[in-house]
Amino acid sequence: MLLPPEMAEIKMRIRDVALGYGLDFYEVFFHLLDFAGINQVAAYGGFPTRYPHWRFGMEYDRLSKGYAYGLQKIYEMVINNDPAHAYLLNVNNLVDQKIVMAHVYGHVDFFKNNDWFSKTNRKMLDEMANHGVRVRRHMEKYGMEKVETFLDACLSLEHLIDYHAPFVQRRKKPTGRTLDEEENQAPSTRKFKSKEYMNDFINPREYIEAQLEKARESMERKKAFPESPQKDVLQFLIEYSPLENWERDILSIIREESYYFAPQGQTKIMNEGWASYWHSTIMTQKILQDSELIDYADHHSGTMGTRPGVINPYKVGIELFRDIEDRWNRGRFGKEFEECENVAEKKAWDKQLGLGREKIFEVRKIHNDITFIDTFLTQEFCDKHKLFTYKFNRQTGMYEIADRDYRKIKAQLLFGLTNFGQPLITVIDGNYRNRGELLLKHQYEGIGLKQDYARDTLKNIQTIWRRPVFIETVVNDEATRIGFDGKEVIEEKIPAAEKEDTAEKVEA
Repeated sequence: MLLPPEMAEIKMRIRDVALGYGLDFYEVFFHLLDFAGINQVAAYGGFPTRYPHWRFGMEYDRLSKGYAYGLQKIYEMVINNDPAHAYLLNVNNLVDQKIVMAHVYGHVDFFKNNDWFSKTNRKMLDEMANHGVRVRRHMEKYGMEKVETFLDACLSLEHLIDYHAPFVQRRKKPTGRTLDEEENQAPSTRKFKSKEYMNDFINPREYIEAQLEKARESMERKKAFPESPQKDVLQFLIEYSPLENWERDILSIIREESYYFAPQGQTKIMNEGWASYWHSTIMTQKILQDSELIDYADHHSGTMGTRPGVINPYKVGIELFRDIEDRWNRGRFGKEFEECENVAEKKAWDKQLGLGREKIFEVRKIHNDITFIDTFLTQEFCDKHKLFTYKFNRQTGMYEIADRDYRKIKAQLLFGLTNFGQPLITVIDGNYRNRGELLLKHQYEGIGLKQDYARDTLKNIQTIWRRPVFIETVVNDEATRIGFDGKEVIEEKIPAAEKEDTAEKVEA
């Protein structure tokens, strides 16, 4: 249901205020839904139509029970599309609807202008409906249970993509030579021109032989499959697995949707912080009525609330944007400010540059969460907002502050944000042991794979690859290879000599 006249008028007022602040967004259509309707859309990830799968029903049931028991309530939802569509809960009071509308305009401005969203499909509403039609056709032709079982396997792999692939050309263009021509090509190296009697000095034999050896090794690597570790595991499976056409189509759908949702995971803190900054600014400076102040403060403080051990993206994001705006307004950046050692002078530093608003628009355009945190988190910010690292003290049986150094706080935050906290998996060899088996590698960063998840995921990859699948990882501080051959899980320690060979291959 579209908005009633009173809310449509409020929407236009907020829209005009947002434009006046310089926000630049797609047209936004707001839909007013009851709790069942908004839970249904939320279960589908914000899209009214998607392919059928039991997990959407499970999510709907979870949301409905959460609402019924008063455990959670969805205030707003908006999707990255042109035009954008946003959903409001019909029982919310008017001040909540105002906050949500202002918040949504912040989100849509971010979707449109942040570079990490620039490669996403802006007609995803239509594309999701198209995916639904294709999957339903497959179900009609091959049977619902068969298709849904295959969907289960694909969905367990949806994070195995290369999140930077839309911006980096990693795959080499075909050379135009046939495989035989490439295999028969002899290794060669370039020699400098010289007189014959000077040749041994200009082109020393040892140097030429070393270059030939490098050329031979390079050619051997090119024969490997893939030539170098491939992060986009889904793309590799789509290209090389012996799938039927309908299976390849479904795996392609899962991959396409994963890339669509990836920027939202890469910019969670920034996106929520930006939207919160603008709902706060628009409401407190232009829209809020005196009689609405208490309700606004209650809602806003609830959104910004934090609890120990949990990072609230709304709170961290809005405070970082405010801090950047303040620093650039007062000139608290650059070499002169950083090198000032007078504490009193530094505390009172104010060049009255007034560059804050311009700076936060620039930050909104080019950064993602990792570069946002890495660039702008300072010691002063951590001190002001009481950020620190903590650890468990076995003697006292309590968690205690471990460090207040912003560099360690930043490192811990960045560690959790890298690859969304998901394990980084790459394809190493598509013809492992020369048997057409698949070898993957887990990039170990001090945290091992969850063993039951790893084994079940291997089984799902084997379902797609059809032949034995292995992954190299670290279990109990030992390099380990876990595999599934279609019948049983195999686990073996990796000999030291093999570890060196694999390390060389990954480095290459």
